[in-house]
Amino acid sequence: MSKSIEELKTLATQIRRDILRMVNAVNSGHPGGSLGCTEFFMALYGKVMNYKLPFTMEGRNEDLFFLSNGHISPVFYSTLARFGFFPVDELRTFRKLDSRLQGHPTTHEGLPGVRVASGSLGQGLSVAIGAALGKKLDGDQSLVYTLQGDGELQEGQNWEAFMFAAAKKVDNIISTIDYNNRQIDGDVDQVLSLGNLHAKLEAFGWKVLEEKNGNDLEAVIHILELAKTETGKGKPVAILLHTEMGSGVDFMTGTHAWHGKAPNDEQLETAFKQLYLEAPADY
Repeated sequence: MSKSIEELKTLATQIRRDILRMVNAVNSGHPGGSLGCTEFFMALYGKVMNYKLPFTMEGRNEDLFFLSNGHISPVFYSTLARFGFFPVDELRTFRKLDSRLQGHPTTHEGLPGVRVASGSLGQGLSVAIGAALGKKLDGDQSLVYTLQGDGELQEGQNWEAFMFAAAKKVDNIISTIDYNNRQIDGDVDQVLSLGNLHAKLEAFGWKVLEEKNGNDLEAVIHILELAKTETGKGKPVAILLHTEMGSGVDFMTGTHAWHGKAPNDEQLETAFKQLYLEAPADY
């Protein structure tokens, strides 16, 4: 599944184009966080995670990924399509009636790559811990990866999960937190501050890594690979990944305004000029 860095950088631009095209077409969706997490998905699916195609729900002897902040489904869907889980052309059905590509991922339509419904925030880590324990019971040495938003850490269930994973030594899980400090109502620090998140997670018994350049592909690959070396040592592993909401499109950065707002046609064209590809493979 591994691609070169240059291939992944080009693909990141293509995926950003996909994200904007999807939400523009239905005037609905969450482009901000999707754009901000593009490098994470490129690193995970293009370099770091060991997975198999065709997709199987069981995922035996392969790494698993669970998306907790399911509203960033555009980047998830585009990544899955561009890495061969389902046809790229299906992206045009995003958020439409009878589509498998709902606004928040669901499992009832059997979309390859999706193992859990993730509309309600704060639940993904709990599900991932269950899968990680299942792998331990099966003698499966593979890893479980998660992605969570920083705003959703305001949900109490996360802290029960953090406590449980450390207490039970669930050391085959790597949980990345998209630390962009923005949520739908404003800056996380203003809505409900997380305080010193690094110190809190360490106090809960996790091994904590931090990357300030979460939109630098090489840096994201490095921190994920480093996290892998910390697994199997008796502690779950967390990554604080500092990203920029709306990354790649200048008028979408520096604000929470594009958390859940679609660009109009004129804004889409402006964004595409910034996300230029000599030969785009737009669906």
